[in-house]
Amino acid sequence: MLEINLTDTAILVVDDEESLRLTFKMFLSRAGYGPITTASTFEEAVALIENQEFDLIISDIVMEGASGIDLLRRVKELGRQCPMVMVTGYPNINTATEAVELGAFAYLSKPVKKDDLLRTARMALQQYNLWKEAVKLQKEKERYQQYLETIFRSVRDVILTVDPELRITEMNEPARKWLQEMNPALQKDASLDQMPGLVGEICREDVRLVLESHQEVPEHRAEWQKDETQTIVLRISAAPMETPGGDFLGVVLMARDVSRLEALEMAGIRNRFHRFVGISPAMQTVYTMIENVGKVDTTVLITGESGTGKELVADALHAESPRREMPLVKVDCTAIPENLLESELFGHKKGSFTGADRDRPGRILQADGGTLFLDEIGDISSLMQLRLLRFLQERTFYPVGQDKPITVNVRVITATNADLRQRVDDGTFREDLYYRLRVVDIILPPLRDRAGDLPLLVNYFLDRFSKRIGKEINGISDQALEMLESYHWPGNVRELEHVLERATVLCAGNTVTIADLPVETLSGKVAQRPTEPTQTVRPAPVTPAAVPEDENESDKILRILSQTAGNKAKAARLLGIDRSTLYRKMRLYNIDFDETEV
Repeated sequence: MLEINLTDTAILVVDDEESLRLTFKMFLSRAGYGPITTASTFEEAVALIENQEFDLIISDIVMEGASGIDLLRRVKELGRQCPMVMVTGYPNINTATEAVELGAFAYLSKPVKKDDLLRTARMALQQYNLWKEAVKLQKEKERYQQYLETIFRSVRDVILTVDPELRITEMNEPARKWLQEMNPALQKDASLDQMPGLVGEICREDVRLVLESHQEVPEHRAEWQKDETQTIVLRISAAPMETPGGDFLGVVLMARDVSRLEALEMAGIRNRFHRFVGISPAMQTVYTMIENVGKVDTTVLITGESGTGKELVADALHAESPRREMPLVKVDCTAIPENLLESELFGHKKGSFTGADRDRPGRILQADGGTLFLDEIGDISSLMQLRLLRFLQERTFYPVGQDKPITVNVRVITATNADLRQRVDDGTFREDLYYRLRVVDIILPPLRDRAGDLPLLVNYFLDRFSKRIGKEINGISDQALEMLESYHWPGNVRELEHVLERATVLCAGNTVTIADLPVETLSGKVAQRPTEPTQTVRPAPVTPAAVPEDENESDKILRILSQTAGNKAKAARLLGIDRSTLYRKMRLYNIDFDETEV
């Protein structure tokens, strides 16, 4: 028997006799029902019924003016489904018949005993609650059906539902086309037994397992011989189909054509490698180089524009090498003042120079047995070039202030965004050191040359940053992605990373839009690589809001420096690059900006 929540049961008592109204209210209230509302006339009762919902109405048939039968008729006209109990002191077969025909739940004669009233009220409310539960369940099933139909229409994978008798109950358009290719008889209400071949056997077996266990079947792959020349690889899974209330309805069967993914895997194409994300041919070449070179204990020179991921290559090479369990020591040659770099690399003895109050092991000694990564090697002085060359030749070095050499076993990896060959020709970089460093070179492509990688990188960064800051961002609009794809990305992947971190912070919803992107990404023009200027460039006033469509990298740097009044730190942040990179680019383009840096 369905339990009734007595304290949440709205009952209306209608009678023109005040003593009966109060008596019925007292009986019902003491039994725990409530709230109890009373009305003395037909008009008063109708006004109450029009403005609120009641679970039960108890009404006298004989009243001044309109009768209880009129009230019953009016309740039905208003579409109210609550039960009505009719009460009369003058039983009449005609009124009783009319009351029943209009849907009255019960007909009580006066004087009404307390037990009869409470028993009738309880039975009426139980029936009404059963009806409400049935309506709720039906609406729930209808909503669930609409939910399934929405999913079916929107998903490109093959989705079909099967009942416990293996009859196909629903299917989406991809499933309809797929089944028609297998067997034209496979339509709605057809049996899954009509699905031919090995795929049919697999699908039926999966459905039976779900029917028996009410548990999801793990995803697996099967081959479907579509025709004499084409074999399709399908990823198949099956899961129980249940309503939110837990009612088991059957099985959802899903299939996806992964033939292209299989072909990519067979061809060795990867979309992730260590900390790299990308599927472009250019990145496939990089992955292969890292795998092959990582295992060989030789010196590597990594080249590429700023922000392309040269440090990630060093990490991957070390992880691929036999030295992976030993230290990987990194040195940014531009982050250490030139007069301290020698001590930083080779170490020093106590008292070897002012401030050397203790012995200090250098980075080379710290990397013994492992890997030493020297970033921006193109910017070291001629003296440091000579010392590094001797170390690479002899594998020994002298700490500053020490006469006894130290021998180490270190693999050296270097990186630069400068053209070292050009610097050798200019006489600013030693040719013998260049060839020592460039035993093997790995060239990282700029982001603009990595066709197809940007959407993968966008999704990767959005997922990473949304998790970091606790936002539920699940994608980017087509228009915003198109803007990012048309931008020339002078700062490469690092700039993209900063742009998407900013967008994640600013995004007010769950989708990144154009409004969340910085203004410099919205030019819509793919810029050409700038040529190196031969004369000193001095900044011209630039309106902060103006972003020229044909702006090259040097012009952009000048514009940002003007906007920040020469503040290099702010300019570097706006450009999405490190401050040291900004200095290098200023030297590259001969930009002379003498305003005081804050």
